[in-house]
Amino acid sequence: MAESPSREQFLGCLIGQAVGDALGAPYEGLPADMIDAMGPAERIVEHPSGRTLFYTDDTQMAIGVAETLVRCGEIDEDALAARFVANFDPGRGYGYGARRLIKVMAEGGPWRRLREEVFPGGSMGNGAAMRAAPVGLMFADDLDRVANEAEKSALPTHTHPIGIDGARMVALAVALAVRTPQFERRAFFDELRRRAKTEEFQWQLSVAAQLGPDDSLAGFGTTLLAHRSVVTAIGCFAASPDDYPTVIRRAIGLGHDTDTLAAMAGAISGAHLGLWAIPSRLVRSLERGPKGRSYLIDLAEQLYDAYRRRKKE
Repeated sequence: MAESPSREQFLGCLIGQAVGDALGAPYEGLPADMIDAMGPAERIVEHPSGRTLFYTDDTQMAIGVAETLVRCGEIDEDALAARFVANFDPGRGYGYGARRLIKVMAEGGPWRRLREEVFPGGSMGNGAAMRAAPVGLMFADDLDRVANEAEKSALPTHTHPIGIDGARMVALAVALAVRTPQFERRAFFDELRRRAKTEEFQWQLSVAAQLGPDDSLAGFGTTLLAHRSVVTAIGCFAASPDDYPTVIRRAIGLGHDTDTLAAMAGAISGAHLGLWAIPSRLVRSLERGPKGRSYLIDLAEQLYDAYRRRKKE
């Protein structure tokens, strides 16, 4: 039976994403063997380089999604675009296409038309997936609503079915993670596969359901494409559902798009386990800027309050 998520799980999700994102960021683009030689990933998580952990565009855009949900109670495309503009910091590592779109959004230009020009046929990237976790929190008690709102959250930048399905899968994984105190691998993957709308995700999820905790996830991919990273991140969580540090170690150890893999996996793990499961030394190391650790904690609490209000309506 599904249970209502707790405030602790909302905190765990947003902080879990930011910490995973920040831990993976310095190693983005590096292959797994190089990370193993430099780290390995276990050491990276236990003793991260630098005294402060800085998140990337992955978390910054997820903040925009959460802020929109708090203010609007749902995903409003124009409001979400406005949050992307307000939060934009080019130093966070935005891709070229996202930077172009946000610039036109800021200028009041035809950004909906531009998104089709920047990504002919629509983006297949994982940019919509990396920011979708707050949707899974807000509508955790209604999986149909999670899927619909996740699609809406993708549309300002992603219109390709694969890019949208990536967002849908991350949001649904978060919702399922907070609803079930005891993780049940088969039921988890069966539900995700049932709700996936593209053959790519349906096939990958059916394979992932059959893997054991020690089986390799590299075959699912570690790149910027949604269908080459999202199931990988979900698999990192499913392999160690009761151990946040191990989830992050595995995501980073796979190499390549390390920040996004660890951000998505960290959001799901944090949502399932709650803030207490994230090592306090990592939480304390998270940046303290205007939208740093304290802001993320406050935003998670606001999102939880918005969720509670929605349930009472």
